[in-house]
Amino acid sequence: MHVIVHGGAGGVPDEPEPRQAVLDDAAEAGTTAKTPLDAVEAAVKVLESDVRFNAGVGGAVQSDGVVRTDAGVMTSDREAGAVAGMDGVEHAVSVARVVAEETPHVFVAGDHAVDLAAEFGVDTDVDLFTADTRTRWADADPPQGSPREHLQWLESRFGGSTSDPTADAGGDEGAVTNGADLSDHDTVGAVAFDGEQFAAATSTGGRWFALAGRVGDVPQIGSGFYAAPAGAASATGAGEDIAKVTLSRRAVRHLEDGMSAQRAAETAIDEFGELTGSSAGVIVLDDEGAGSAFNSDGMQTSVARR
Repeated sequence: MHVIVHGGAGGVPDEPEPRQAVLDDAAEAGTTAKTPLDAVEAAVKVLESDVRFNAGVGGAVQSDGVVRTDAGVMTSDREAGAVAGMDGVEHAVSVARVVAEETPHVFVAGDHAVDLAAEFGVDTDVDLFTADTRTRWADADPPQGSPREHLQWLESRFGGSTSDPTADAGGDEGAVTNGADLSDHDTVGAVAFDGEQFAAATSTGGRWFALAGRVGDVPQIGSGFYAAPAGAASATGAGEDIAKVTLSRRAVRHLEDGMSAQRAAETAIDEFGELTGSSAGVIVLDDEGAGSAFNSDGMQTSVARR
C-alpha cells in the first residue's frame, strides 16, 4: 500500500517536529490496511484524534460556539461519500465512509449525519474542544443574536489562522480579513493506492469564526478530494476558493492528461494561485508515485509504502 498524507497548508507551525511525527504515524497506519479506502480512513483517523490538527478534536469554532466537522471519501471506481456540519463527531471520515457504503447518497449533513453516525457505531457527543480552543473562543467576545449580527461580528475575524484565530494578514488584531490571503491550515487528508485502486479522504473542523453552518471545500467532491482511475488527490487551504476552482479534480485531470503526480500537483497549485490569489496545497498519487505542492508558507506531508 502506498500512502501520502497532509496536515494542512498554511503557516509554519511553531513545533513542526511533533506534528511531523504524527503525520508519519498516520501514513504508516495506512500502509497496513487491506484496501485503499481502509488506508485513508485509518490514516485520517490518527490525525482527527490529534489536537495539533484542525480535524476532529481541536477543530475550529463557528460563530455560534460550536465545533462542526466535515469529511469526504472517494475511490477510483467513483464510489463517494461526504458529511458536513456535524456537532460532536470526532471521526468524520468514518461517517463519510458510511454514506458511501451504506446509503444511496453522496452527501448527508447536520443532525441527520450525526444520527447516521450513531446508527453505524461511530462515536457521537464527543467534546471536540480543547482547553486552548475553549479559552480562545471565550476571549473572542462571542456574538449574540441573528445571523446578520453574526456576519457583522465575523467580518473582522473570519479567515485567521487556525493555530491563532486572532491572526490576520496584516498583523493587526481585528483588521478586516475578507479577501486576504491568510494562513488557515491544519485540515487533514490522505491518498492511497494498492496497485489496483486509489482512494482519497479529507477531513476538517472548518475555519475559525466562520458563520454557523458554513461548509467549505472539504466535503465537496472534486474540491477537497477526488479519485479516478488515473489517480487521486486531497486538497487543503482557502476553502471557498478551492471549491470555486475544484482543486482536487483539477489535479487529477492533469494526471489524466499524462502529467506525473508531482507535476500535476505543481500545475494545479500554480493555476489555483493565478485564478484566486489565495493559498492552498494538494497531495496527489498515481500508479508511479506521490506528489505534493503548496503556495502557502508551509504544508507538512508524509509518504509511506510497503
